[in-house]
Amino acid sequence: MLIKILILLIVFYLIAIYPDTSRKKKMEPYEKCFIAHRGLFNNKDIPENSLPAFKKAVENNFGIELDVQLTTDDKLVVFHDASLKRMTGIDKNLTDCSYEELCGYPLLDTKEQIPLFSDVLSVLNPDTPLVIEIKAEGRYIETTKRTVEMMKSYNGLYNMESFNPMVVRYLRMNEPQIIRGQLAYNYLSDPNAKISKVLCFVLTYLLMNFLTRPDYIAYDVNGSDNLSFQLMSRLFKAECVAWTVKSRQQFEEKKHLYQCFIFDSWMPDNKDL
Repeated sequence: MLIKILILLIVFYLIAIYPDTSRKKKMEPYEKCFIAHRGLFNNKDIPENSLPAFKKAVENNFGIELDVQLTTDDKLVVFHDASLKRMTGIDKNLTDCSYEELCGYPLLDTKEQIPLFSDVLSVLNPDTPLVIEIKAEGRYIETTKRTVEMMKSYNGLYNMESFNPMVVRYLRMNEPQIIRGQLAYNYLSDPNAKISKVLCFVLTYLLMNFLTRPDYIAYDVNGSDNLSFQLMSRLFKAECVAWTVKSRQQFEEKKHLYQCFIFDSWMPDNKDL
């Protein structure tokens, strides 16, 4: 009886984590170039998630990963952190601000401002593979809806991802034509995680994939020893995206587990892919 129960648990586990592998071919453009994390930035004269960072990534033939949030006046802007503190020195959450207010907060004491998502799209090459992360902060479903609506008039290559399975679930149920990715990492080792240990376990081991059926898994490159991720990569042959590769050495060590690579802090060569 115990053996039968164990077998059933294993079967349920495998069903729970199984991704959608039917659209891997659509990810091929992302496999042919490195993806610049928040653009090609140095956080000196070129801040992350700024128009110059995105322009520089395009000039160097890299793909682009960026982060989308929604202001109080329903403007889609590109910014990573929940708080403005690190990038602007202002101790407020972005989702508590209007766009007009944000315009008064320069990025890292440069002349650059937090850009509108529409302005970022206008400087991209349609052939540039674009990865859009929907942030979990604030009104994340409304953020998702407005992002989807804006992308209807965009003729370039893109997909959407989120750490929040409810965002990925929304895309699966309402916008199945959009390639969707589940972001994840080891929540259990994160002292700043603001969720229960049970939910940390569920998210770490991708146990909500049965609801989201993501087209790809974007997993922390430092957490690639995770059992569920190993099954994604080795058993299911799922599309696996590494974030964030910080050096050539790290790329060489992990490239056998992933097909796509989001990078920052070094200058890769697309010929290595």
